[in-house]
Amino acid sequence: MNAPVKATLANRLGTTTHQSPLRFKLVGLMREFPALRASALEDWLIDVANARGARVVFREENPEAVFERQSPPLNRLSNEELVAALCQPQCIDRPPLLRLAGQLISRHAVVASVLLLVAERERVGFILAELARQALRIAPDHALWRQLAAALANVRRPRDVLLHWTRLAEPVMRNGRCNAESWRLVA
Repeated sequence: MNAPVKATLANRLGTTTHQSPLRFKLVGLMREFPALRASALEDWLIDVANARGARVVFREENPEAVFERQSPPLNRLSNEELVAALCQPQCIDRPPLLRLAGQLISRHAVVASVLLLVAERERVGFILAELARQALRIAPDHALWRQLAAALANVRRPRDVLLHWTRLAEPVMRNGRCNAESWRLVA
């Protein structure tokens, strides 16, 4: 019998993946800094993003108590590497991963030039470019998203929708009523 094909982001987007040096590094870090009940690398990435302050998606009720000892420090796994890892096409197709990447970028937790270098090495530029296009619909003056969009302007669009622009934002309600008055990036 053939093993079932894992539903990856690459499958949905109709693209290929590569042997990622970052992915090998992540597997080693996951062993060194284990998280409770993290059965897949994607679970662990969510936990690391939560430990770094990204709060738009949670895997556990108490994200502060997820790691057995500590989460990987920035000098072992930079925020730029974390964002690229969350955007890898070989990840299981979980759009919330992209929401976490978007939140880290929206809060200026990355340096654009470093992120662009890691994105090129990890071949995630087309995903970052699409996230930038969506984020700029909400906040056209966001400096970091504009810088990423400009640098990745000639990158092809994915063949399928990554996620809806509202997944990178939160509504701003007027006087506690229904219907958003406006939207702002989740940061």
